[in-house]
Amino acid sequence: MENLSSQENTPAMSYKEWALTIFLASLPFIGLILVLVWAFDSTTNIHKKNWAKGNLLIMVIAMILVFAFLFLFGGMALLAGLANN
Repeated sequence: MENLSSQENTPAMSYKEWALTIFLASLPFIGLILVLVWAFDSTTNIHKKNWAKGNLLIMVIAMILVFAFLFLFGGMALLAGLANN
């Protein structure tokens, strides 16, 4: 856990920095790599670090939901196709 005094002295990010951060994170493969770096790098701004960790959590939840949806409905379609033969 980081020192509280270092967190208090962290400057807030400007709207330009946030816009660039969100734009870069939205790029397909580069964005994932950057979000991982921002989430676990010790020199990253604490606000960006927390945002990146939250973004990773949302990505993991979304992937779990997508795979569960594909497994459920893909499996049902496969079974329906086998039943028709």
